[in-house]
Amino acid sequence: MAKKKQQDEEAYKNWTEAELVLTFGLQPNRETKTAPMEEWLSASLPTFDVVEQAIFDKHLKKVIRNIAGWSEEDLKMKFIAHILELGYLEEGNGIVTFFDKSISAIVEDKKLSVKSDFMVATGFMNLVKQPFFHFQEYKPLINPKGEPMAQLLEAFLIAQEKNEVQIPLYGVEVIGENWKFVIMEGKDYCISPAYNATVKEDLLQIIGILRKFREILETRLMKVKS
Repeated sequence: MAKKKQQDEEAYKNWTEAELVLTFGLQPNRETKTAPMEEWLSASLPTFDVVEQAIFDKHLKKVIRNIAGWSEEDLKMKFIAHILELGYLEEGNGIVTFFDKSISAIVEDKKLSVKSDFMVATGFMNLVKQPFFHFQEYKPLINPKGEPMAQLLEAFLIAQEKNEVQIPLYGVEVIGENWKFVIMEGKDYCISPAYNATVKEDLLQIIGILRKFREILETRLMKVKS
């Protein structure tokens, strides 16, 4: 009974990145790029059709003009959702997407539970089968709900526990206009430099990197068998 109570308390804990590193023996890497990260960030800049170009131009102007006054939900609905669509992270070909999806698992005898702001997985309707990609974002630099990087790592740990076969897990941390891409393999996780979504060249790179993930997902990750 005491063990279950402890696990329930852990499930509602706002973990910090440092606590997750020390508790689960994670190894952060901010200095050098791993081979998977090098591949991901080397994505080509996207080419747009007429409709996509209009969407891009519209939302670039919108984020530059309005991001300082947006709430977390404003940022998500008025900007990020459109960038994810331009990045081809939509459903299809066996892929499902989830917004604000709660996931949990017992990891090394500790119960973890987190709400993924956006997740790409296999599954059906509201059932998650195998997660591949997690997205955590906050508008403020400091948020009382918890650290987005910590929540991203928590989602990765849960996904590792749920997945039948271990594959690299991909994700994004967004704080305001700054996007950082993250890949976790086993206990190691690599974090990219920040891309500023209010800068045209950076935003084009962000979309190219998202499209590259879709390519990696369909040509490689979904083909890995247990």
